[in-house]
Amino acid sequence: MSILSRRNFLMTAAATPALAACGNGVNSRASERIDERVESAIDFMYQEVPGTRELSFNAAGMLVMPLVTEAGFGFGGSYGRGALQINGATVDYYSAISGTFGLQIGAQQYAHTLFFMTEQALSSFRSASGWAAGADVRYAVNTSGGTLGVDTTTLVDPVIAVVYGQAGLIVGATLEGTRYTRIIP
Repeated sequence: MSILSRRNFLMTAAATPALAACGNGVNSRASERIDERVESAIDFMYQEVPGTRELSFNAAGMLVMPLVTEAGFGFGGSYGRGALQINGATVDYYSAISGTFGLQIGAQQYAHTLFFMTEQALSSFRSASGWAAGADVRYAVNTSGGTLGVDTTTLVDPVIAVVYGQAGLIVGATLEGTRYTRIIP
C-alpha cells in the first residue's frame, strides 16, 4: 500500500510542473498578441472609419476588441479579447462574450471599439465585475458621406460604440447584451 502511494506521489509530482505549464500563462505571449492586434485594429479604424481619431482624442478611455468571432445556427454566440487603453496606454485586458437565440445562421468576424466619453462611464466600467452593453451605448455609424455622425451632442454620450472590419455571412453586428469581463492573459 505504501509503495503504491509513493509511486502515485512521485508520478503526480513529476507531472505537476508539466501540467501547470500548459495553461497558467507563465511565459506566454498572450498579452503581447492582444497588444499587437489592438494596435493594428486602431490603425485600421483610423484609416477606414473617419471621425474615430477625433473620438479617441475626446474619450476618457477606449476598449478595443480587435477580433470578435460570432457564429450561430439557431443558438449563437460571440467571443473576443481586447484591451482598455487610457491616454494611448493599455491598462487592462478584457474578454467580450455574448449569446443569442433566434432566427440566425452563419458566422462573421468583426472588430469594435467602445469609447468612454466621460470619466464616470469609464470608472463605472472599470469598477464593475462584469459590464454588459445595453441601451446606454450609442452606436456611431458611417453616414453616406463616409464619416461618422459625430457632433457636440454625440460627444456627451457616456459610451459610443464603433463596429468595423466586418467579414462573414451574418449581416450586421450588435453589441447589445455583450458582457465584458477583465482577464489576465
